Parts: sequence; C-alpha cells; structure tokens
Amino acid sequence: MRPLTEAETRAVFEKLSKYIGENIQLLVDRPDGTYCFRLHRDRVYYLSEKLLKLAASVPRDSLVAPGTCFGKFTKTQKFRLSVTALDFLAPYAKYKVWVKPGSEQSFLYGNHVLKSGLGRITENTAQYQGVVVYSMADVPLGFGVAAKSTQDCRKVDPLAIVVFHQADVGEYVRNEDTLT
Repeated sequence: MRPLTEAETRAVFEKLSKYIGENIQLLVDRPDGTYCFRLHRDRVYYLSEKLLKLAASVPRDSLVAPGTCFGKFTKTQKFRLSVTALDFLAPYAKYKVWVKPGSEQSFLYGNHVLKSGLGRITENTAQYQGVVVYSMADVPLGFGVAAKSTQDCRKVDPLAIVVFHQADVGEYVRNEDTLT
C-alpha cells in the first residue's frame, strides 16, 4: 500500500470532480478526522489516517482491503470508479437523476436510463456530465454520464437514452466474487 503519485492523484480527482465537483475537499478533510487515498494492487482505497496506521502493521500479502475501494486503474492507467464509492459520492453529488419505479430494475440490471424512465433531473445538467442516479424515494442506485442535457431531455422521444450506465448497486450481486 502506497500513496498515489501525482499522475494517479490527478486521474482520481478528475474522475471524482465529474460527479461531486469541488466537494472533493469535503472527502479529505472531514469533521471526524483526516482521510486519504492509497493504492494497493492497482485499486484506490479511501481510508482514515487512524486506519492507515493500523494497516501499516499488516504484511502486504495478507492485506485484502484496507478501506473502501473507490475504483481501480486499468492497464492503460485510466481510472475506473467502482460502485463501492457510491455511498461517498451520493451526499456530495452536484447533478442527480431520479428514475421512475418501473425503470429502477432495468437500471439495476445494467441498462441505460431511457427518457420514458426518467422521473426528474437536476437543472442545468450538461451533456456528458457525471450524474448520480436515485430512485424516486431518494435512495442512491448508481451513477452514470448524462447522454443529454436537461434542455435536450425535455424534447427527445421516449426511447432515447438520457443517462449512460456506469455502475449500479446490482453489481454487488452480479459481481460479488470480484468486488473487494
């Protein structure tokens, strides 16, 4: 487990800023202590300074997951955000999309959100902006990328894709053996 390099930190923070903007500072400097990002086996973990000191005494081979996995680096050194980061992204999300109850299951199976399943969308959402997907009961379901801006969503046909799927909580069941 090691600190992120400058390039890795930039890649992680750029990806996080697509979803939570300048609220990244709130992730690091929290009222309950200071938190940090660490790299372990190409995965980026989010953990407190206290937990970091405890994890330092564990041998590297025996350490499975020192904190919450935020994502992983691919072989081409691109950062992919994981669904395990949803609990930390949802409270600070700048742009949100709510899906209708009939479309929740479709999204949780890994499908994109269609206009017919769109319940609400945050005003001034730009195209290709990172969004957090909620149910109508304000339960975070996952996150994705807005395929259309808020203004475009009003005038597209019902079968048009409005949010590209990135990750959802259904992955806990579908990929339970590979999630760390």
